Amino acid sequence: MTDTTTEIGFSLGSNLGDRAGYLSSAKNGILDDPSARFTAQSSLYETEPVGVKSEFKDLMYLNSVLVIESDLPAESWLEILRIIETNLGRERSEDRFAPRTIDVDILYAGDSTLEGAGLVVPHPRWIKRRFVVEPLAEVRPELVLPGTSKTVGEVLAGLKGGESCRLLSKDW
Repeated sequence: MTDTTTEIGFSLGSNLGDRAGYLSSAKNGILDDPSARFTAQSSLYETEPVGVKSEFKDLMYLNSVLVIESDLPAESWLEILRIIETNLGRERSEDRFAPRTIDVDILYAGDSTLEGAGLVVPHPRWIKRRFVVEPLAEVRPELVLPGTSKTVGEVLAGLKGGESCRLLSKDW
């Protein structure tokens, strides 16, 4: 890595249509950017929706984590991700937990902490969500994100039960 290159972790999720296809297309969209260098990806996990209205409880998510190195700042990646999501049919509504073809969040960007312009890094709820922590622990168990003193693996070990997160496929 150069001095300006940062490791960036993304959480990818889909609970509509060809879920695996949407995750794969989002991953390819990220990796198509000339500044992105593939580092790691987790397996695919099938997970329960969290925070959704009762009529959407049966729309299981596929989730994964993708890790890249890039010399673009997180703010630039936010714009790239919005374009990718729009191109993959993501519709935004007042209900932030509404079903979606694709959702890509920036989990972390090196040891940066950012807040503003629609972006908070590290992601403010990563530590409470098994559908993020489990795939992240698969690829970065020793990582300690800003704002916590625990490794991702330790955070996973400390999560309470309840939210299901089932390994679906190692290859995608």
